[in-house]
This record gives sequence, C-alpha cells and structure tokens, in this order.
Amino acid sequence: MRVLALLAVFLCAAVAQDSTPEQLFRDAVAAQQRGDYDGAVAKYRDLVRLRPDVPEVHANLGAALVHLGRFDEAISEYENALAGSDHPAIRLNLALAYYKVGRIRDASAQFETLHAAAPSELRISLLLADCWLQQGENKKVIDLLSPYDAQSQDDPAFSYVFGMALMRDNQMDRGQQVIDRILRNGDSAQARILMATARMRRLDYMGARQDLMRAIELDPKLPGLYSLYGRCLSTLLDTGAIAAFQKELETNPNDFDANLNVGVDELHNRQFDAAEAHFRRALAVRPDDPGVLMQMANLNIAQDKRDAALSILEDLVKRFPDFREAHVLLARIYYRMNRKADGDAESAVVKKLNEKKAETATVSPDYGSAAH
Repeated sequence: MRVLALLAVFLCAAVAQDSTPEQLFRDAVAAQQRGDYDGAVAKYRDLVRLRPDVPEVHANLGAALVHLGRFDEAISEYENALAGSDHPAIRLNLALAYYKVGRIRDASAQFETLHAAAPSELRISLLLADCWLQQGENKKVIDLLSPYDAQSQDDPAFSYVFGMALMRDNQMDRGQQVIDRILRNGDSAQARILMATARMRRLDYMGARQDLMRAIELDPKLPGLYSLYGRCLSTLLDTGAIAAFQKELETNPNDFDANLNVGVDELHNRQFDAAEAHFRRALAVRPDDPGVLMQMANLNIAQDKRDAALSILEDLVKRFPDFREAHVLLARIYYRMNRKADGDAESAVVKKLNEKKAETATVSPDYGSAAH
C-alpha cells in the first residue's frame, strides 16, 4: 500500500492558493517516503482538517496507518477516499485492509468490483478466490479460477487455492491432478495439505494426520495448516486438537475454524469474554454462519442472557428451518420461560425433523458446528 502516484499534481492544483496545506502535503509525503509514518500521519491529519474533500490525502493517510498496524483507522480513511474517488488503487488498498483484519465479506465485495473492471488480472482473481474459499464458496472459486488453470499451472499459490476448492467440492480427480503437478516440483506443504484434505473426504483421518504432520515439517506457517490439523485431531478424539487451533491463531488470527473451535473450548471452560472475542472473529469471516450464531446463543444462555439468545435462535430457525439443534435449544428456552405452547411447537418441529431424517437416512445439513 503505497503513496498514490498522482497525488502531487492533484493536490498542488487543489491548494495552489494556500501554501500552508501545500507545504503540509509535501512534508507528509516526505515523511512517509523516508519511513516516518507517525510523522506522516500527524501531518496528513492536519491536512485533512484543512482539506477534507481531497480523496488522495485520505488514501495516503490510510497507507501510513497500515504501516503502523492501525488497520481499523486505515479502513476508515480508505472508505473516505473511495467515497470521493473511484480510483482502482484506492479500492485495492481498501480491499487489502479488509482482508488483513478478517472482514472477508467486505474484502470480497471490493475484489469483485476490481475483478469486473479487470477480469484478466490474475492477482485480483486469486485474492477474490481466497476470500470465497474462506467463506466456503468452493464452486464459485472453481468457476472463477478454471479459465486460468492452463496458464497458471506453475504458480504454487494458484494451484493451492484451486486445488483446495476442488477437494472441498469433492472433485477428487481434478484435485488429484493439481496435487500431481505440485509434486512435480518436489514434496511441499501445499501438496501435503491437499492430500490430507482428500484423505479426510474419504474418512482416512489417520492417513491425513500423517500428511499434515509432514506439512508442518515442511512449512509450519502455511495458513490453514494447523487449523486443518486441529480438525483432523478432533475427529480422532486427540486432546491436542485445541493446541493446534491455538497454534493456527498465532500466525493467522482470522482463521474461521480455529476461532470457532477455540471459542467453543473457552465457552466450555466459562471463559466468556475470550469465547465471545473468538466467535466475533469467526463471524467477521462468515457473518451469517449458523454454527457460530448457535454458539453465540449458547454463550448468552451460559451468561443468563435469555433474551439475546432467544433473538438469535428465533432468527436461526426462520432462516434455517432444518437446523434441528437450534429448534431443540429454542424449545428448551421457551420451557424455561414458561412459554409451554411455544416450547411444544418447537418440540413438534424437532420430532418431524427426526422422523424425516430416519425416513431418508441422510446426513443432516452441516451448519458449521465446531469440530469437537
């Protein structure tokens, strides 16, 4: 996220009649270019007070704030800049800032706009694909990246995202082709995590654990690696699962599965503030995820906040009428509130869902519950 190239001409023309903001601008840019980001921020803020209508000043202020790790402030400045100028560089910086703080849905919206304007730009397509992958939109990833496949087979980042989407969508043959071409360049953590994903789809969790242990040896900082390892260990009832999820969060604090599972563990241990923080991070990635919302309801119940839990659950059963566990919990709350008629109605829904499941002998919908 760099100083916007067209700043000098634009701002000098805008403030030609006032040397004070012009000098502030020059001093701010000079400070930013020599790495004095605190000084640059102070000068840009002074300049914003004088000329709040210049989008590029907000954009440069945002870039300086990013260098200081102050992403929420940077996002606010980028949003101000974008409101006044639909410049692709501003939109890209805003998208990247959203991406960095885990506001994946917001990042997706910006990357979608950028992709529509430049559909042949692979970097934008790959960032958009990764956002969709984090949100579980595997088919959208496949549709987006398939046209690039022939020309991008030597790009490890492309192959990893594309291969992961294929595996998660149960397109095992195509996914295996991606694994094979990654392995042509030698063993790698990316190949191992794809192999482990395929094994887990086949319920071979012991084999997946071996692949994931090898991936950890090769590249322990690969995003999502420890999270998948945690899911694998959870299925094997291995007590090291939570430690794996916590390890993921050390380098990848916005990982959905890690936040959800660590939050559930904290909820069980009555660490309510910590649990809520992790659930909110998970919701920043997937804002409408029913599994996380269910856990938020459990959290509110544990804190005797029945009205808050009731609001979440009533909304959940409206949007996901086959979500059996939500109906069960909602019935329980109604009975505790002496709302017998409402409790009986929910119990009747649960009975019908149980009968439907028995008749069809199919697995219930996966609503994103924690791994353990």
